[in-house]
Formats: sequence, structure tokens, C-alpha cells
Amino acid sequence: MRASNYHINTLKEAPSEAEVASHQLMTRAGMIRKLAGGIYTYMPLGLKIIRKVEAIVRDEMNAAGAIELLMPVVQPAELWQESGRWEQYGAELLRMKDRHQRDFVLQPTSEEVITDIARNEIHSYRQLPLNFYHIQTKFRDERRPRFGLMRGREFTMKDAYSFDRDEAGAQRSYDIMFDAYMRIFGRLGLEFRAVAADTGSIGGTRSHEFQVIADTGEDLLVYNADSDYAANIELAEAASLYPVRAEAAEPMADVATPGAAKCEDVAKLLELPLERTIKSIVLATDGDKGKVDIWLLLLRGDHELNEIKAGKLPGLAGFRFATETEIVEHFGCKPGYLGPVKTAKPVHVIADRTVANMADFVCGANREDFHTRGVNWGRDLPEPELVADLRNVVAGDPSPDGKGTLSIQRGIEVGHVFYLGKKYSEALKATFLDETGKPAVLEMGCYGIGVTRIVGAAIEQNHDARGIIWPRAIAPFEVVICPVGWGKSETVRDTAKKLYESLLARGVDVILDDRDARPGVMFAEWELIGAPLRVTVGERGLNDGVVELQARRETEAAKIPVESALEAVLTKLDTL
Repeated sequence: MRASNYHINTLKEAPSEAEVASHQLMTRAGMIRKLAGGIYTYMPLGLKIIRKVEAIVRDEMNAAGAIELLMPVVQPAELWQESGRWEQYGAELLRMKDRHQRDFVLQPTSEEVITDIARNEIHSYRQLPLNFYHIQTKFRDERRPRFGLMRGREFTMKDAYSFDRDEAGAQRSYDIMFDAYMRIFGRLGLEFRAVAADTGSIGGTRSHEFQVIADTGEDLLVYNADSDYAANIELAEAASLYPVRAEAAEPMADVATPGAAKCEDVAKLLELPLERTIKSIVLATDGDKGKVDIWLLLLRGDHELNEIKAGKLPGLAGFRFATETEIVEHFGCKPGYLGPVKTAKPVHVIADRTVANMADFVCGANREDFHTRGVNWGRDLPEPELVADLRNVVAGDPSPDGKGTLSIQRGIEVGHVFYLGKKYSEALKATFLDETGKPAVLEMGCYGIGVTRIVGAAIEQNHDARGIIWPRAIAPFEVVICPVGWGKSETVRDTAKKLYESLLARGVDVILDDRDARPGVMFAEWELIGAPLRVTVGERGLNDGVVELQARRETEAAKIPVESALEAVLTKLDTL
């Protein structure tokens, strides 16, 4: 490709709404252009990168035995009503009507459609296992689309769906896809981590996220550097920090804490470690006929509630935070001074594992400007109704596998694998005939990769003050040849063209910048775009028999003899 025949239109400034590096740099590099909130046109450079990601994904999916098809973007509401997700999915599901007033959705995912295909196409156990996938446009009506391709409304996703005769087969299919994903993200040239994860709105019981490591990531990843343990913080198990409960050592007493509504303020006022305080969180669940249950969740003052864990506890599915009116009614006090001792009305008390083993702790006294210190389970209040893992882990916590301590880093989710079981096949009555000739329900798994999100995540992980630094596998061009004095020197033109044609013949994705731009402008533009390797051909260097070779991550160029430039470029590429 010659730059004069390509569309390259870079900008000096990013739009004001671009908050993260990937959004800023993709816009400045001319890879995307905004059409509406969360909806972008992929310009030639951007689309080229996306197609490279798709090619790697497709290659590994095919190698893993998955079969490609293509499902529609528009789906009939009836399938979503059959699965129950028409009501459950929420506002992100874009619903619409056609001219006959029939309901449709713009697909955010394709579990319903693929299950409909399976129930019509799979008849016998002899057809199993099967894994169908497609790479298709998705739409999720984000409340506040932001961060460019990181959280847009329209995006490209690869979603795959496996069908098996039993759970053992489904688990094998899951493992095959897990391994394929490890190869995909390895080939993309990204630093990533596979972590155990919550299944979320998709459903199912086994799940792993594939996270690109980046400081700007929205997800917190918990891992043990001394073992294979890794999990999203939503799922990471938090052990009790106290193996046993100490004996009570002080009497219970109310103490004045004027204006100290937070545990940090209470600890400072009473000159106690924050770890001696208890945080009270009040939840509510709405039952039949207007019945409301109130739940008091207790955490150590320096810990945070994990809402995913809380929502999985018996009785707390679909919980909400209690209103101030409900809190005053049950505790006799406004928030900020709440505790489990002598509530105005009975509440369900759930203690975090660490809290259950605490002694002589400080909690709210259920009256404004007062806390109670020296509180002990069994002596001053009944044992909690339930002891459970309620909190987010913190760095330094013991690892659940008993092999050291936990560390935390940020990541961007770019892939997710789920074991679904029979969630959708039962709802849509997708069955097959087993060896005995009897109907059996299909076992399913689903496997997604955010193709366009990978592009943004790669930039978040790989950029500097000058621009993007692409991994070779997904760079828009692997090599850029920058001739200095293209319009003035026939020697420069001939040398540059010869190297360009030689690289093309060796299968290198190379671009020759024949626009005759000034060197500083040309170099800055390609550093912004992020070509992994630059070859500079100039008359001064040619007089000495050399060209200059510089990788995007390097600060200095190396002088290479002209006659060995081709092999030098190929050798250097192999290191990137």
C-alpha cells in the first residue's frame, strides 16, 4: 500500500468528550469518527485493525472445531419472551416495532436465536457435540456511552454457542473454548489474565473472563502471584482475617460521637484502629402483598460490601438499599449511627466472616451522635443469623487456595466464557433424541469476544505520549517506509520502492509513505498511528550506504546497510 493511495487523516487534537487514551488516540489517528453517542464509523485504518483481530479469532475458532454462521441483527420479541429475558434484560435491550406493530429487538447477544436454530436443526445425539459461532454487530442501549470503543452502544462481537448431550460433554466444550481463547489473546500480543467470574445476566454456573491488563480498566482483578488463582473481585473469596474469636476484654458502653457518621471519623475520635469498627449496611427485599424484609449487613470498618456476593445469599435475591424511612422505623435512628444492638424492630443480621470473629468492636448505638464500644457476640447480642462472605478482598488478604496472599490489578474485559447448562434449552424446549430414543434437553455453553473492544483495550495497554504502540499482530501496517526527500531524490525513491516491493513479496504488511511530507511531520504521524517498525530512507544515509531502522518502542534508530535492510527488517519484526 502507498500512502498517497490510502486515506490517512490525522488530527492534532482529540474531541473534548474523549476521556481515555484509546478514544483520544483512535480519533486523532483517524481510525474512528463519531456518528452519534456510542456509535462510530470505522475509518479505513480502524477497520483494517478490526479485520486483523477477526482473522485471528476466526482462525482459532475454526481450529477448535467451531462452525461459522451468521445470525440476524434484528430478532423477533417472541424468542426473548420465551426465554424470559424480554422483561429481565432491562433498558439496554433496544425494543422496536415494525410496520405491522410486531415487536423486535436489536440484538445485544444471540442465545435465543441460536437455541431456536438448535431446536430445529439438532435431532439426534449423533449430531453432537456442535459449536456454532458468528462475528456480528451488536447493540446495547447504554445509559451513558463513553470511552469510545470501550463502552459504545454499537460494537462487533464474536459469540459462540456449544451444544452437548450431557454436562460432562458441555464441560469438555467449555475447556476447548477456554484453551482457544488463551491462544487467541496470546496471538493478539496482549498482556492478559483469565479470571474466574460471575455469570451476570447471561446466566449459567461456570464462567471465566479474559481481561487485558491496563491501569484504566474498570474491573479489579484479584490474583495470587504464587499460584494459578485469579478471579474478578466480584467473585474473589474473602477469608476471615481472624482465625478465632478473642474473649471479651471490656464492658459494653455507649460513647458520644458527635458528627462522626463514618467509621473513619469514629475511629479517629475514639483513638482506635479503624479495624475495631463495624460498618452497618441496611438492605430491603420486597415480598408478596407489600411485605418488606429488612436486612442488616455488618462489615469491618475498612472493608467494602460486595453486592454480587450479597445478592446470592438466601433471601437477598433482587435486594435494594433500604429507604431512610424504613431505616428509622427499624432502628429508631437515621443512617450513620446504626448497629445490631437493640434495634427498634427485628431485622435479619448477617455478619461478614471477619466480623463474626471480632471481639470488643465498635458499632452504631442506634441513636444520633452515639456509638457503642466493647460489643461482643453472645454476651451483648445474639450470634448473627448468618455468617457469610460479604466483602471485597483487599491486597494482602490470604489467598483462598492457601498459597500466599492476594494482589489486585486493573483490567478490561474483552472475552467471557460461560457454561450455561439448560437455562435456555429448557426455556425454549431445545431437545434431541438420546441413545435410547428418548428426548433429552441440550446442554449449552456460550463464549463471547468483544472484537472492537479489543482494539480499544490494546491501545489502553500500549501507548505513550507520542501515540499508539500496536502489537505487530493487529497493527494497521507492520512496517512503514518513510522516504526523506521523495520528490527530490531518485535514489531515495528507487531504494524505498525496492525495499517496499521486497517486503510485500515476503508477505509483510507494509506501507510506503510517498506523500513527500517533511520528516518531522511524517515521523510524528506514524508514531501517532503506531506502526511497530519504521524504516527511514534518506539521501544522507544512502551516501553512507545505510538506512535507519527503529521500532516504535525504541528511542534511537539503528543504521543498517542498504544491502541487508530486507533481512534486518524481517529479523526485527520477529522480535516484536
